Amino acid sequence: MQLNLVTKTTFYRKLLRTFLSQGFSLSKSNLTLGHFHTSLPVMADTSEAGKIAAANKAVDENIKEGQVVGIGSGTTIVFAVKRIAERNKVENLNLICIPTSFQARQLINDHGLTLGSLETSPDIDVAIDGADEVDSDINLIKGGGGCLMQEKIIASCAKELFIIADTRKNSEVLGTSWKKGIPIEVLPMAYRPVQLKIAQLLGGKPLLRMASQKAGPVVTDNGNFLIDWQFEGKHDWYDVDRILHNVPGVIETGLFLNMTKTVYFGTPDGQVIIKSKKN
Repeated sequence: MQLNLVTKTTFYRKLLRTFLSQGFSLSKSNLTLGHFHTSLPVMADTSEAGKIAAANKAVDENIKEGQVVGIGSGTTIVFAVKRIAERNKVENLNLICIPTSFQARQLINDHGLTLGSLETSPDIDVAIDGADEVDSDINLIKGGGGCLMQEKIIASCAKELFIIADTRKNSEVLGTSWKKGIPIEVLPMAYRPVQLKIAQLLGGKPLLRMASQKAGPVVTDNGNFLIDWQFEGKHDWYDVDRILHNVPGVIETGLFLNMTKTVYFGTPDGQVIIKSKKN
């Protein structure tokens, strides 16, 4: 039996409402007039509520009028910049925002905030950034997004660094939840000797990070390569960081040690857990 256009439209609208009521997310491309694609719907990101909550609380508690603010990189920072922009429209905060990456620069510009640089504003009042994992001593692994060098420079220039993340990143020991290793930025000409030297000194697997949308390796904003050192067990991270920095060709590591005292973790139900460094 052929259904007329009105009947078809009513049917597909009811079907869409049924999917949405079950918590599914459907893109417009999945529903066209008179034709329903059978691809499976995608569940919403359950960590998003936590990211938003952590970002909002960190911004509301630490961003004040007239500050120079370091803007980190990653998925959670998107929500922090959005919150800063919301407050700026109401409060006219008169901030200068220093980016840690191309992504951060675009976020600052897209939200109408004032873009600055370390040349003109080298003294940063506060920086907000994300992390791939945080241990019980508030040591961080960063660099999953490939921005570790500029992130560490900005963090080192800031009077205070606040980390925002969802609770999946909260661990007792580094390597518990983050299994991709310690990111290490290296000169392209030296990547192979660096791999061999790291394996000799520390063991594990130092892997060249390959790109997913291009042939060849990932290239950082600074024109360098990334090695991800996959490790096992517990380590003295200060010793590991010292060893890595002494390898010729290594520019920076994704170990952020003793660089922050406070981390805001957002839970899936939108609550925030604040983790502070032990004295």
